[in-house]
Amino acid sequence: MPEPEGGSELRTAELAEIIRTIQERVRSRFPATVPTGTAAVALADLMPLVHARDAAQGKVAAIGTVNPRPPGPLNALIQAAKRLIARLLDWHVREQVEFNRGMVSCVNATLEALNQLNRSMAALAEELRQKASALSEEARQARDIRSHWNEWRSGWEKRLAETEIRYLRAVAELQAAFDQRVREGEAGFGYRLAQAESAFRELAGRQHADFSRALAEAGRRFEEQITEEFRRIRLEVEREIHSELRTLRQRLALMARQSTVERADRPREAGLDWLRFAERFRGSEESVKAAQRRYVEEFRGCRRVVDLGCGRGEFLELMAEAGISARGVDASAECVALVRAKGFEADQADLFDYLEALADGSLDGIFCAHVIEHLPVERLPALVGLSARKLERGGRLVIETPNPACLAIFATHFYADPTHVRPVPASLVVFYLEEAGFGGIEVRPLSPAVDAIAALAELPEGFRETFFGGLDYAVLARRL
Repeated sequence: MPEPEGGSELRTAELAEIIRTIQERVRSRFPATVPTGTAAVALADLMPLVHARDAAQGKVAAIGTVNPRPPGPLNALIQAAKRLIARLLDWHVREQVEFNRGMVSCVNATLEALNQLNRSMAALAEELRQKASALSEEARQARDIRSHWNEWRSGWEKRLAETEIRYLRAVAELQAAFDQRVREGEAGFGYRLAQAESAFRELAGRQHADFSRALAEAGRRFEEQITEEFRRIRLEVEREIHSELRTLRQRLALMARQSTVERADRPREAGLDWLRFAERFRGSEESVKAAQRRYVEEFRGCRRVVDLGCGRGEFLELMAEAGISARGVDASAECVALVRAKGFEADQADLFDYLEALADGSLDGIFCAHVIEHLPVERLPALVGLSARKLERGGRLVIETPNPACLAIFATHFYADPTHVRPVPASLVVFYLEEAGFGGIEVRPLSPAVDAIAALAELPEGFRETFFGGLDYAVLARRL
C-alpha cells in the first residue's frame, strides 16, 4: 500500500518527541553529581553517548528507504523505480543493517553498565558521607570528654591548694601551741605533740603521694584509651573504604576481560583401591554424610549445584534428600561408577576441563570438599577464578580442606594421603576469593582436634585453641 504524503515527516516528528521524553527521564533519574557533605562527586555524563546512539538508530532506520518526492506521474514512476532498486539491493545491505543493529545493541548495553556504575558510585559516596559524619560525632564527644577532664582537674588542683593552706595553717597553730607549752615548762605535752605532728605529716605525705600517683595513672590510661579508640576507628574506616574500592575494581575487571584457566590432571597412584582407602582414612559414608549435613541449608533454594571431587557421592545424597538438583564430577572412574549406581548424575572428568566447558553464570552453587589440598599451589587461584566465572551473581561456593593452623593434622591424617600436595591456610583462600569477586566470606573451624586426640585436653585451653583447634575448616562465600 503506498505511503501517504507527509507520513514520513509525521513519523520522524513522533520519533523525535519520544527521544526527547526519554532523554528527560534519563537526566532526572541519573544526575550529573552526587552530593557528599560539603563536596560533590562528579558522575559520568552519558548524554553525548545517548545522542550518538539515537543518531545511529535513525541512520539504521533510514537504510533501504526511499526519499519522498512531490506528487505527479513522473515522480510516482521515479519513486516506484527507486523502491524496485531498493528491493533488489536488499541482499547487499542486509549484513550492514544487521551489523548496525548489533552496534546499537552494544551501545545500549554500555549505557546500562555505565548507569549501574553511576548508581554504585552514588551509593558508595552516600555511605562514606554517613561514616564520616559518625566519625566526626565521635571526635566531638572525645573533645567534650577532654574539656570536662580539664575542668575537673583545674577544680581539683584548686581544692588541693586550699587543703595544703589549711594544713600549713594548722601546723603553724600547733607549733605555736607547742612553743607556748614549752615555755610554760610542759615538756611532756610538747613531746607528744611533736610525735603527733610527725605522724600526721608522714600520713598526709603518703596519702598525697598515693593520690598523685593514682591521678597520674588514671590520666595516662584515659589518654591511651582515647588514642587507641581513634586508631581503631581510623583503621576500620580505611579498611572499609579499601574493601569497597577493591570490590568495585573487581566488578569492572570481570566485565572487561575473560580469564583463562590452565588445566591440570589430579594425581593418582597406580594400583591403589581408592574406595577402600577412603573408607579407612576418610571415614564411612554415614560419618561423612553426618559431617556434610551442615551444608544443606547453605544450598537451599539452588537449582544447579556441582560437587567438585564428589568421591562416593555423600553430598549428592544429601542434596537429593533436600530436593536440590546437584551433579558430581570426579577423576576416578570407580567413584563415578559408584555414584551412578546409586542413581545420581556424575561425570568422569578433570574438574578444570569440566568447569571450562560450562557456560559462564550457568551454576548457582559449587561444593568442593577436600580437593584443593590435592592441587599444585599455583592452580588454586585458577580454580577460584574459574568458579567465579561459572557462578551466577549470588551463587554459593563452599570449600572444605584440612586446617594447617592445627598442628595435629600433620601427626594424623594429612600425610596419610599420598596425593596431598600441601595444606592451604584459610587466610590465603580468603584472599583468592576476595580477588576473584566473592563477598560475604566466612571461615568456620570444623572437627575439634581434642575430640580425636584425648591427650590434648591436658594442655592449657588458650594454647590448645591456638595450636590444636579444628582439624578442618570450611570457607563459605557468595559471588558478587
